[in-house]
Amino acid sequence: MGSGVWVFVLLSALGGLSQTSSTLGFAQHARAQANKDYALIYGTVLGPDDRRVPGVPIKIRAASEKKAKWELISDNSGEFAQRVPVGARDYVIEAEVKVPRGQQKPEIKVHIDDNERKDVSLHLTQSQLSKR
Repeated sequence: MGSGVWVFVLLSALGGLSQTSSTLGFAQHARAQANKDYALIYGTVLGPDDRRVPGVPIKIRAASEKKAKWELISDNSGEFAQRVPVGARDYVIEAEVKVPRGQQKPEIKVHIDDNERKDVSLHLTQSQLSKR
């Protein structure tokens, strides 16, 4: 075989590899895009004086469920954030603090429709702060 034939064979093989790698690249890109869509619940825990409260355990669950799906703690700025799936759904965000008998833990409901950010705030009373 002449050198021209070998160059043709080599280029044909490389072209096939190139097409395969671009197909793989597209599949990886599609998966990354699918994982990219999410909604964000961004919250702040506030005390009775409207100051931010760090270190408060937070539970987030779908309103239709009893058990929390996510558990987090407010950061040094009293803030927390949780990605949730895109789609119309109501969520309940609850501060895990001790409350006097007969009282409910502080909670807030939020509705998510699409890949959006919802900002919420949870307000704690003085008695809830002192029992932490």
